[in-house]
Amino acid sequence: MLVESIKEVRNIIKQWRSEGLSVGFVPTMGALHDGHQSLMERAVLENDRVVTSVFVNPTQFGPNEDFEAYPRDIKRDYEVCKKVGVHVVFTPQAESLYFPDKSTTVHISGLTDVLCGSKRPGHFDGVCLVVSKFFHIIQPDKTYFGQKDAQQVAVIKRMVRDLNFDIEIVPCPIVREADGLAKSSRNVYLSHEERKAALVLSRSLESAKSILDKGERNASILKAAMLSCIIQEPLAKIDYVEVVDSEDLHSIYGEITHTVLIPIAVYIGKTRLIDNIIYEIS
Repeated sequence: MLVESIKEVRNIIKQWRSEGLSVGFVPTMGALHDGHQSLMERAVLENDRVVTSVFVNPTQFGPNEDFEAYPRDIKRDYEVCKKVGVHVVFTPQAESLYFPDKSTTVHISGLTDVLCGSKRPGHFDGVCLVVSKFFHIIQPDKTYFGQKDAQQVAVIKRMVRDLNFDIEIVPCPIVREADGLAKSSRNVYLSHEERKAALVLSRSLESAKSILDKGERNASILKAAMLSCIIQEPLAKIDYVEVVDSEDLHSIYGEITHTVLIPIAVYIGKTRLIDNIIYEIS
């Protein structure tokens, strides 16, 4: 069922709740790919009813980012959701979520000042605002996020904790193409040559994992190896390569002693791509 009205989606969920049904939620900006589909499939398995939102959120785009160009195909997205078994596809209009004189913000300090947050000021404020709105409207039991946006997962977890949302956040593994490229709605921007060049992201992460598997625990050595891998690709321009604590995202410069997140952001041509791995130290 395709639903645009906030009132209507609330009434549907109230009916489900009256029947004692659990509700899962998958927030998306549309342009659905296999990564999104994996989130929805898991939500369908773990909940009686599932809502997927399709909304390109204007508040998380900066002035020079790709809001207008962001791919939109609601008919295709709806068919993907129906095929998976999603019960409601929620497609609100921006005017129903954001009032002209809106004055409320949601800011998570610390976690949003690093990595993508340091490069995209205000981005996570926009993410937190729209997600908190969806949480209030849908009131899901579980919400599913892809681990590819690892910083987003950490930020949303912190928001849920700090604001006492009674919602379980379920991070789901990155879905990759057969050659290793992480699935992303922005992959459609890549030319044939850029698509091949983009494999440098997953190659650099694989090199980091290989070095860690061999016992290396110095974060600086790890970063140097990844940087060396990426700069060999002429179409790649590095935004950041980091080794950070998997919970609070602070940078690690010396010895790695516990589970770490290794996130990277690289421009391939004009397209900014992100990827990461989580490495558990046993």
